[in-house]
Amino acid sequence: MLFPLLGLVGFFLYIYLFKVDILGIFATAQSANPLLFFLAVACGLLEILFFTISWYALTNHLNIKMTLKKAYLYVWYGIYVDIIVPAESISGEITRAYLLTRDQCGSFGKVIASLFTHRLLGMTMNVIILIAGVVWLSLEGQVSPIVLNLIIFISASITAITIVMTLLSFKKNWTLKIIDWTTNLTTKLSRGKWKMGKLKDQAVEITTHFHDSMIEFRHNPKPLTTSLFYLAITWFFSVSVPYLIFQSLGHPVSWSIILITSAIVLAVKSIPVGIPFEVGIPEAAMTTLYFSMGIPAAISATATILTRIITLWFRFFIGFGAQQWLELKPVIAQTADTEKTKSIWSPK
Repeated sequence: MLFPLLGLVGFFLYIYLFKVDILGIFATAQSANPLLFFLAVACGLLEILFFTISWYALTNHLNIKMTLKKAYLYVWYGIYVDIIVPAESISGEITRAYLLTRDQCGSFGKVIASLFTHRLLGMTMNVIILIAGVVWLSLEGQVSPIVLNLIIFISASITAITIVMTLLSFKKNWTLKIIDWTTNLTTKLSRGKWKMGKLKDQAVEITTHFHDSMIEFRHNPKPLTTSLFYLAITWFFSVSVPYLIFQSLGHPVSWSIILITSAIVLAVKSIPVGIPFEVGIPEAAMTTLYFSMGIPAAISATATILTRIITLWFRFFIGFGAQQWLELKPVIAQTADTEKTKSIWSPK
């Protein structure tokens, strides 16, 4: 709970420095329409479901042995780790890769290929949403130069990263050279004490499976289009959450504002450099973006808090439940088997 709580304190300090009435925020939140709020909660749950289906379409094509139910639990587990570990952009995917490999659902190379491809598709969708939002906002005549420049910068950055990641995914020789250089350097630095031969062979095997899977996606793009389609549905439910929150507060806003704010926040989170961007910073960014696009500060802060209750704290506890279920279920089963064995061999 340390990092989420620190982030929450940081956010309230942020809005206090901007002289936003914190007590007024809670008073406004109490006036929210409960029906629309719970509808937003349902959209938040459906968002995670379709995100899972989008990823599952890729794993299924690579013959990774995993049911949709298990994939759903893995995603929730990853979300939980995302929240508690300050490396949100990569920790959830590392968790899913570990769980799939631990449960022997498929080779590590194929698992990484599914996660890597899903990340690329998600980054592509983020750019599409950003462009759609700024065009929509321009047609309404509400776009400011600061927001426009920010969108252009983020879109260009994500596009460049996506292109580089795509090139690396199809350049097997480049990856093998990196592995060879890294293992040789490690051997030299350790003066031969660390034998890297076995580790190097494992890395080459993983790389081979990864690149073979990426070539398979290139030759058969159908699972990519299917995954992208479900990502589009994921985005619809994602942006529906803040839209319904503003509706519940009696302050409806344009879809374009929701699209741009959501895309900017999620785009920065999706950049795979381990940015600790889960608690505190997103709330400050959302409140600032809403305010910069003409929404009163108190309404902006209130809508942000209610949105993050759904997209952060509800997910934290659901993810914790998924983590407990996945980790405790094998222990319970093993304990039951042990007790059964003891009962069989115990003297009458």
